[in-house]
Amino acid sequence: MELSLSMNAVVVGADRLGNLPDVLKEHNIKINKHISGRDPSHQKKNLALPSGTEILILLTDFLGHNVMKSFRAAAEKQNIPIVACKRSVCSMKQALEQCPHVRCANCPSKRG
Repeated sequence: MELSLSMNAVVVGADRLGNLPDVLKEHNIKINKHISGRDPSHQKKNLALPSGTEILILLTDFLGHNVMKSFRAAAEKQNIPIVACKRSVCSMKQALEQCPHVRCANCPSKRG
């Protein structure tokens, strides 16, 4: 029996995620927290991601430049991998399949 370890993700951008949680689940990623990015406090320079965050997913078509910059800086400071994509199933799948940090046995690029 194979143990499936899921990664805890923080998703930033968009008010609703639609079908994206299903796509993330296929890649063994669990949404630990979803942040819309609308709150002005999300533009802080000393932002910290929640503890236990293993990957940051930025939905670029729903984020302002300063918010994206703040979350990127926080992830880099905590040495957390970043995936940036549009809020669409195709864009998300493509970004996850290209990310070397995602532990997914079903990804075409990770099959042996």
